[in-house]
Amino acid sequence: MKTSCEIMVQKILPAIRVELTRSLIMDYGCNQQRVAEMLGLSRAAVSQYMSEKRGADIGFSEETQKEISKLASRLMEGISEKEKVTGMCHVCKFVQKSGWLYKKGVLEEYGCVMCGDSE
Repeated sequence: MKTSCEIMVQKILPAIRVELTRSLIMDYGCNQQRVAEMLGLSRAAVSQYMSEKRGADIGFSEETQKEISKLASRLMEGISEKEKVTGMCHVCKFVQKSGWLYKKGVLEEYGCVMCGDSE
C-alpha cells in the first residue's frame, strides 16, 4: 500500500515541476539554468522535465494548470525560499483537494494524515 504522500512525491511533484518548467521557459523565456536556480534543481533535471523523461505521465486539470501558472508568475517576481515551498505545498494540496487523484484512480479516497486533510 502506498500512502497519498508517497504518490504525491513520486508522481505529482515531478508533474508539477514539469508544468512549472514549461511555463517558466515557454511563457517567461527563462533558460534551463535560470529555471534550475529558481526551483533548486540541477540543470540536468530541468532538461529531463522538458524532454518528458520525468513527470510527463500526469495530465492536470485546467484549474490545476492555472494554480501552477500563478506559482510560475510568483517565481518570476523573485519570491523567498519559504514562499517557494509554500507555493509548491499550495499546488500539491490543491491537487489533493480537487479530487483529481481519486477521479483518475491514482488513490483511494482518503486524505493526507500528515497534512491534517483526512476526513
